[in-house]
Amino acid sequence: MALSVGIVGLPNVGKSTVFNALTAGKAEAANYPFCTIDPNVGIVPVPDERLYRIQKYIPCQKIIPAVVEIVDIAGLVKGASEGEGLGNKFLANIRETNAILMMVRCFDDPNVIHVAGSVDPMRDIDIIELELVLADSDSVEKRVKKASGSAKTGNKDAKLELAVAERVLAHLNTGKAARSLDLTDDERKLVSTFGLMTIKPVLYCCNVGEEDLPDGNAWSKLVQERAVREGAGVVILCGKVEAELSELDAADKLELLKSYGLKEPALATLARECYRLLGLQSYFTAGEKEIRAWTIRKGAQGPEAAGVIHTDFEKGFIRAQVYSLEDLEQHKSEAGIKSAGKMRIEGKEYVMQDCDIVHFLFNV
Repeated sequence: MALSVGIVGLPNVGKSTVFNALTAGKAEAANYPFCTIDPNVGIVPVPDERLYRIQKYIPCQKIIPAVVEIVDIAGLVKGASEGEGLGNKFLANIRETNAILMMVRCFDDPNVIHVAGSVDPMRDIDIIELELVLADSDSVEKRVKKASGSAKTGNKDAKLELAVAERVLAHLNTGKAARSLDLTDDERKLVSTFGLMTIKPVLYCCNVGEEDLPDGNAWSKLVQERAVREGAGVVILCGKVEAELSELDAADKLELLKSYGLKEPALATLARECYRLLGLQSYFTAGEKEIRAWTIRKGAQGPEAAGVIHTDFEKGFIRAQVYSLEDLEQHKSEAGIKSAGKMRIEGKEYVMQDCDIVHFLFNV
């Protein structure tokens, strides 16, 4: 399961700077609007110290962490839904992601132009959200027209889709994001086929000045309060510091982090928040060749989790041998775990837990 996050925001809020820091990429970062013309895509590992705790007891040739795909999308401006700036081309890029990382400028620097002329994170968020709502409204309106024609023939599925689409459209037309509409599980499943941007979970990323680390400032606190009201995630970082961290070796990186009162680079925090927002977790496979993290949704059962490795594993699932990292650390080896009776045999109904270490048995 690949996790894809799109970085969106107004021009000159630090999107490309943060993207470069997170991915060690080479996206152009310049002090003028639209310096990002095509979406830059970076595949980055998700930091997870549990992999190295496993390696201590199961030596391997390589470690493969989970990954997140980060897409740096060009700055949106007021009127983007009607083609202003770089318009709908970039709205389409957002539709392809699982979550939206909304970069919000919470720093004041007279040398960095703000397209609106002043720093106001609440206004910036409202501009972006409105453009996404307007674009979604246009998409759902087309869906309503299409479903309406089919519903007239008596098609039950079309009638259901029409009813849900009309409800979503009415909600969007009030200026509210689709994610704030109360939907049943079945309705949410149907709406997920609409390709809406405002149904995606949002992680606000407050880009603050160096002097405001680690806790942020008055601007970022407004964003945090908004995130609580909306059930969104929020991360505070400084793009300049993250860029500097990306250039350092491990020892110097740790020293710089400590100097700002930080425990880890922003990527680790961003990854955890994205996992939480999307209801994801990791399990591990471990052997002499590799120790690897696999991303699954919370609540996934054994066969579904096995299918993340290969579809044949899901089709031919027989059972899973499962143990915990705590068991491994206590008994020092898989043999020790088996001797202690801690190696569990789980069937198709087993609900996977975060940090399970698993061997799947299957037959195709």
